[in-house]
Amino acid sequence: MRERILVVDDDEKITSLLRRSLAFEGYQVDIASNGQEGLGKLLEIEVDLVILDVMMPKLDGWEVCQRIRESGIHVPILMLTAKDEIDDRVKGLDLGSDDYVVKPFSLDELLARVRALLRRKQREDQDSSTVIQFKDVSMHLDAREVFRGDHRIELTTKEYELLKLFLQNPNRVLPRDVIMEQIWGFDYSGESNVLEVYINLLRQKTEEHGFPRIIQTVRGAGYVLRGE
Repeated sequence: MRERILVVDDDEKITSLLRRSLAFEGYQVDIASNGQEGLGKLLEIEVDLVILDVMMPKLDGWEVCQRIRESGIHVPILMLTAKDEIDDRVKGLDLGSDDYVVKPFSLDELLARVRALLRRKQREDQDSSTVIQFKDVSMHLDAREVFRGDHRIELTTKEYELLKLFLQNPNRVLPRDVIMEQIWGFDYSGESNVLEVYINLLRQKTEEHGFPRIIQTVRGAGYVLRGE
């Protein structure tokens, strides 16, 4: 069965390009020309990934992303933004997006991001019902829920995958290149600091309510999940 991708963008040139390119790669493609239409289609059809533009009339991409997550839909979201600013990227990640591409983008890079996100989703779908535990952090794979103590932690798909990798390798130093390969794939060619951005986001969320840091930096080596 072909994977289904919803493209939400008001630029007809972009949607036409993505429709042809994604269809050529074997994906089923749906198009929405604004945020409201995109939200409506997500309620009507089941998709495997959303490509979401930020600057749109009626509802911008940030608002759409936030509403998708508030509705409990866990579909991977790849955002398209013309703003090459760290704050804008972090805002999208905080609202629940899983990755971003800055316009004007390389089609090869965008397709690589799509493949990487779909691979992560496929692995998640194959997870059996179980719980991974380290210290006071628990990850419930069947429900895709993460807790630290009694506090539930809301994570994006990419944050979830990153924390899962650490939980599966406690007290083991994971080199940067190993993490990039496991989470973003061999064909990732985007921003070089993307791992650091996600590590910082994951630390913020796991350290809320005064919890101590468990994701430690090992200078010159990588990162490690280590408790007191």
